[in-house]
Amino acid sequence: MTGTRTNNPIAESRRLIVKIGSSLLVDAATGHIRRAWLESLCDDVARVRARGQEVILVSSGAVAVGRRHLNLTPPLRLEEKQAAAATGQIRLAHAYQEALAKHGVTVAQVLLTLDDSEDRQRYLNARSTLETLLRLGAVPVINENDTVATAEIRFGDNDRLAARVAQMTGSDALVLFSDIDGLYTADPRKDPTARHLPVIDDITPEIEAMAGDPGTGYGSGGMVTKLAAAKICLSAGCRMAICKGDPLHPLAALEAGAMASWFIPTTGARTARKQWIFGSMNPVGRLTLDAGAVRALASGKSLLPAGVVAIDGEFRQGDCVQVVDSSGRVLARGLAAYDSADAARIIGHKSADIETILGWHGRDELIHRDDLVMEG
Repeated sequence: MTGTRTNNPIAESRRLIVKIGSSLLVDAATGHIRRAWLESLCDDVARVRARGQEVILVSSGAVAVGRRHLNLTPPLRLEEKQAAAATGQIRLAHAYQEALAKHGVTVAQVLLTLDDSEDRQRYLNARSTLETLLRLGAVPVINENDTVATAEIRFGDNDRLAARVAQMTGSDALVLFSDIDGLYTADPRKDPTARHLPVIDDITPEIEAMAGDPGTGYGSGGMVTKLAAAKICLSAGCRMAICKGDPLHPLAALEAGAMASWFIPTTGARTARKQWIFGSMNPVGRLTLDAGAVRALASGKSLLPAGVVAIDGEFRQGDCVQVVDSSGRVLARGLAAYDSADAARIIGHKSADIETILGWHGRDELIHRDDLVMEG
């Protein structure tokens, strides 16, 4: 559903996340940081903080800055990207420190990888660090740890990283600064009849179709990844905006009513544990259900082995897996109570038979309802 925004999510947010892309922060032709733009953004951040609000910045740009200093020419190999990130990260941190020091604000750099988000204990540790920094009055500047991340363990984009940080910290709003002013019914660069959507409160299949195919969706970083970020935010009860970041003082412009698409949650946030499960970026397996199990899940029940007809992928006990129906439609995701080898032996059987099949007594459920999050 869509509608019209009547409030001011920026002014109303106790805790605000701002995501900055490489194209906004770094001049593509020279590889230099756009100092005037960064200083204008930091002016906005200082103004918001002066009202008693907390701000976290999620910033790209380390590779773009670092490769110039190492005389690297794209396309870069993985190890060259990591080297560029190592060089660029220190320059980015210094640029943020200089820009915010003018306002008497302390900056703290935090580097995260996907594993910090997927592993429950590391997730809690990162959350504790960010909470402490905010309590002490610092502005955390977060980036993916490109110096150690590989293609297999990357977030893949900082839109979803920002959404995970918003979820992790219980933030009230996330702003994704982009090269487009929001979500349209079609790509406005190709379709002159495309209509801008100012407010979205539910990401339906129709809304997802508006973003286009992964890798070809419009917008910097792709609209597909922005909708993935919006799903995480809505699950956490956090509002999210997609808006243009090019103008100076972009946060002030958004607060003053600049065109944007706002994703507004209409229901309360899930429990912290279920938020974490829902936001998991990397389900490592898939369980296919029969019609009876699909109905049982829809009524709020746990997933029993008897209702599973197929298993794909290798996973360990406690890993996040997708749950799908016979057509492949994703119904839910949850934490498996058995590893894939044992799960394959007990699917299609009653829970009372598990001990006989495995030789030891395990849980009756393949996924308990407390560890299961429906997609809808």
